[in-house]
Amino acid sequence: GEKTQDIRGHQGPQPHKEWEIPIPQPEDVEEGEVYEEGEIVITTGDVDVVEEETHFTSTSAHILIREIMVCNQDLQKIKEDINDVEKRLKNISDVLGRI
Repeated sequence: GEKTQDIRGHQGPQPHKEWEIPIPQPEDVEEGEVYEEGEIVITTGDVDVVEEETHFTSTSAHILIREIMVCNQDLQKIKEDINDVEKRLKNISDVLGRI
């Protein structure tokens, strides 16, 4: 679909990048149903970009969103595993340092 962009000057302190995209839960959206979000605001530096009437019009969009969520969970698990390995290495180094 068409996207309308509205760029406004931003006043005040510099904001950090912010993505506000609500993700529909599978139980909230029936197959073939159109999930509609009225507005997505993307703040980048000194301008706000507003994309109005963003539509999720296909099941594949929902599948991709769920896939991203699964990848994020996998990434979090990997980060935890790395942290555990770093702790073990530190313990080994501490023991070797005492020898």
